[in-house]
Amino acid sequence: MMSNSQTPCVFCDIIQTNDSSKIIYADDELVVFPDIKPAAPHHYLVVPKSHLLNAKQLGPEHKPLVENMIETAKRILEEKGCDLANASLGFHWPPFNMISHLHLHAIAPQSEMGFAAKLMFRPDSWWFVTPQYVLSRL
Repeated sequence: MMSNSQTPCVFCDIIQTNDSSKIIYADDELVVFPDIKPAAPHHYLVVPKSHLLNAKQLGPEHKPLVENMIETAKRILEEKGCDLANASLGFHWPPFNMISHLHLHAIAPQSEMGFAAKLMFRPDSWWFVTPQYVLSRL
């Protein structure tokens, strides 16, 4: 898989290599792997196998995908023993995304995030939005 500009995408590379040392979950539609710069002890990225640029470009046809991403994130956190009441889920909102491949952050425990991480992953800010916000736009 390549991004629309035909430049290599780091997430597509992870998906293609199917590296079991990185990927902790995979199905027909999604993969999950740890964030390389975790904001908390449990910080995972839920990534669709199909290359979609970002949450801002999603349309109504993507609602089932986003719902699947949310449910997968919650399930992974629960399997890791995390309390969902102390977890944060969200998408970076363009232009404040470093990787141009749709991904949902699943972070727990939220209470153990540092000051900078709490700013970077502050829900409903200009740069980070909740899954509910994304769903409301579809």
